Amino acid sequence: MGLFLAAVAMALSRIEDWRSYTPLAGGGAAVGGETGYVSKEKPAGLVRWLTSVDHKDIGILYGVFAVVSFGWGGLAVLLMRVELMTPAMDVLTGLGGENFYNGLMTSHGITMLFLFGTPVIAALGNYFIPLLIGADDMAFPRINAIAFWLLPPAALLIWAGFFLDPMTDGAIQASQTSWTMYPPLSSAQANPGVDLFLLGLHLSGVSTTMGAINFIATIFTERAEDVNWANLDIFSWTILTQSGLILFSFPLLGSALIMLLLDRGFGTTFFAVDGGGAMLWQHLFWFFGHPEVYILVLPPMGVVSLILPKFSGRKLFGFKFVVYSTLAIGVLSFGVWAHHMFATGIDPRIRLSFMAVSMAIAIPSAVKTFNWITTMWNGDIRLTAPMLFCVGFVSNFIIGGVTGVFLASIPVDLILHDTYYVVGHFHYIVMGAIAFSGFAAMYYWYPIFTGRMYQRTLARWHFWLWMLGSNITFFAMLLLGYEGMPRRYATYELSEGGPFSVLIQNLHVIATVGALLMAVGTIIWLWNFVVSWYEGPKAGEDPWDLREYGMEAREFEWHADRIQTTVTDGGEEEVRTDGGTESTEE
Repeated sequence: MGLFLAAVAMALSRIEDWRSYTPLAGGGAAVGGETGYVSKEKPAGLVRWLTSVDHKDIGILYGVFAVVSFGWGGLAVLLMRVELMTPAMDVLTGLGGENFYNGLMTSHGITMLFLFGTPVIAALGNYFIPLLIGADDMAFPRINAIAFWLLPPAALLIWAGFFLDPMTDGAIQASQTSWTMYPPLSSAQANPGVDLFLLGLHLSGVSTTMGAINFIATIFTERAEDVNWANLDIFSWTILTQSGLILFSFPLLGSALIMLLLDRGFGTTFFAVDGGGAMLWQHLFWFFGHPEVYILVLPPMGVVSLILPKFSGRKLFGFKFVVYSTLAIGVLSFGVWAHHMFATGIDPRIRLSFMAVSMAIAIPSAVKTFNWITTMWNGDIRLTAPMLFCVGFVSNFIIGGVTGVFLASIPVDLILHDTYYVVGHFHYIVMGAIAFSGFAAMYYWYPIFTGRMYQRTLARWHFWLWMLGSNITFFAMLLLGYEGMPRRYATYELSEGGPFSVLIQNLHVIATVGALLMAVGTIIWLWNFVVSWYEGPKAGEDPWDLREYGMEAREFEWHADRIQTTVTDGGEEEVRTDGGTESTEE
């Protein structure tokens, strides 16, 4: 890996900046006595994508990578859900049985959190933060490119066990440690696939940290003269807060991973019973792990806070309080990690303090929720696809937040700990937040990064399949938790071969049906986006009629300037809005 990174660094050092300047023919002097320069254009084809440092290109690369990772993680969970429809190990028997199931579970969790959740936010941030703040590009374009190109090798390392298992007769298998990687399970598994998995996770953390530094530097130093802290958009505020959380939490995860690798490879005792113990890993991991939840959810909150007012015909209600609540969540998120450890026997006084802070962090989240609802109240609401996904986000977030308050209570948590209730709560927050807001953002900004409009009917089908599927699946998981179904179990049959509850099996079947509905919706979304990219009607300067509703947006002003330049050069634009009519402009 070190040689690979060195080779990448040498290659990048030899690639010219495509925005550099070359002297004019003859070397004549320009006006004012300075040397004249002309700008080189980007190369075309594959070379462009391999060498570009343009923030828009990097954003699209992040987006494509996130979609591929989403497909991998989604396929893993579909296999798991199909397997759980029956109490015994039936479907995955020929693929490795329980071990393969554990590998799928580990890969699904890490992929969705680190290879989908964080990159899809980076995709939106890279493309639109410079446009929203009036910057030419990110502060460090080359570092921006390096941060992305660390992700593909990280993904290959994380997934390596699935590819190497058939080639090595099982000598290297997929990691089976679960995404939390608790010792002694993670330190005692004599499987090189675990080491590859940990190295890939560490590399993804380096990538994320580099990106966070770039976002902070860009928002602080690259804003246009008319963009100050008072009128900075809410999405930029959430990206800035997220980047601060990354700087404080991801290095800790990296340190813990290195210690775990040392325990595995060099016999150290950081997490051994006679050393720091498994409790040390839990403290280090969850000090990163719970801020990670807000690292994932804050930018989606910013997306909803940005898009929802546009289709409500009103400015965001209580803008300053939304900003203050964002900062409050960022601070409080570092004081709640031990609510994941209520069942470990820590001092009751310490448990009580973490319960108090865990409940307190619900207050700024509730502030945002009431602000979103008040923004829609008596507004001129247009139920376009982005708006539908924003409303779905608010609905799912309320359910996920309320179930989280129950888990913050020590007596309730001791009963529901490590059951499917936790899985249902977590997925209501993560999928209800990241996925729904991500779809809202992609539909809203689709005219900008493609220049075209999508098919509106397919977008609505996508929303309703996801809205129904997510609630069917995750609510069934909450009920499974109340029934006492433990999480991370591949089978749930009794010694005589029957399930310990018929209701348990029926709920698993219901959860699987919901997951299949989401899978169908995802296929519709992918088909809609790809086909519309090539065949969709061209979008005009104001595809959402924002000017008509007095909701101008800086990124769409940039989009209008780009179109006007194209039209001046002899182009033709065809206009269609999500809820309007079709026309042609020249």
